[in-house]
Amino acid sequence: MNHHFRRLVYGVSILCGALLGSQKSSAQEIKIFTTRDFDLLGKVKSCLVLTDYGKEEFEFNRDGLLTKSVTRYNDNDYSITYYKYRDGHMAERRDEVYRDGAFDANSSIAHFFNLDTVPGKRITEQIVTYNKEFLDRYEYYFDEDNKLVRILRSSNEGIDETRVDYSTHKGEFTTTYFLNEVLQKTVRESFIPAQGGGEKRILLTKEYINGVPDKALEQTFDAGGNLVTEQRFEYSQKEKSFVPVSRISYEYGDNQQLSNVSTTSNGQKRSKNYIFQYDPKGNWIKQIITPENAYTTRKIEYYLPDKVEDRGGE
Repeated sequence: MNHHFRRLVYGVSILCGALLGSQKSSAQEIKIFTTRDFDLLGKVKSCLVLTDYGKEEFEFNRDGLLTKSVTRYNDNDYSITYYKYRDGHMAERRDEVYRDGAFDANSSIAHFFNLDTVPGKRITEQIVTYNKEFLDRYEYYFDEDNKLVRILRSSNEGIDETRVDYSTHKGEFTTTYFLNEVLQKTVRESFIPAQGGGEKRILLTKEYINGVPDKALEQTFDAGGNLVTEQRFEYSQKEKSFVPVSRISYEYGDNQQLSNVSTTSNGQKRSKNYIFQYDPKGNWIKQIITPENAYTTRKIEYYLPDKVEDRGGE
């Protein structure tokens, strides 16, 4: 199971502004989403997800790139995001907000991207409202290995700089983020032998506020890339270290689909079981969570070579 899909398993919308990371609070790397990020197989044209909080709609082009996403809370309140690409890069993203059935120009935002490869790779992102009010300008700089090394954010409030450093020590790879030269986050990647062959991947992310330790997350992935444990920590001023606050374990069935999630927090353990039904193309179309018997369904439409629509999951 693609671990990105857990965001949909829990009914959490991924259609917020963090999709591409153009948040005012902190700069993030630009992310392009494909069918794989939604646990979808084959030439999927669209996927409708029915949840307890509303509907999620996703549309993809023939290359599997996300081109449109819709979050519907009810018939009158919904948000639509459009994505356009140029030569495999993000070119434009538009976030349109509708409230009480009417388009809200003040809350709707457009992102325009420009790629410059001379002398080095740089992506510029301009963010404006539909009322043509300037919000932010981001400049993403990459090194010769195509690694993000610097982000400049310009706004009416001034200029912020995020610097990204990379280091290797005893087989561990660390990425460090500084916001205006103040430590913001570190991500350490390491590998250990896995039972039965291959390697487990361990990702430890520590977050800081104004350079002061705040919280941490340690994720372990099996040799097949499945997320198997998540350990969350909070920084204790008394202990002067990160202390564990919760642990989540993930189990998978023979088809590598999620089967059980166990959460331990405050000395209590909760467990959820996941049951899936599939369409003929191998994509799940119904997910049932026990013991509460909550369920999510998906209606999937596929591309065909002759462009005749083929519907699955109905």
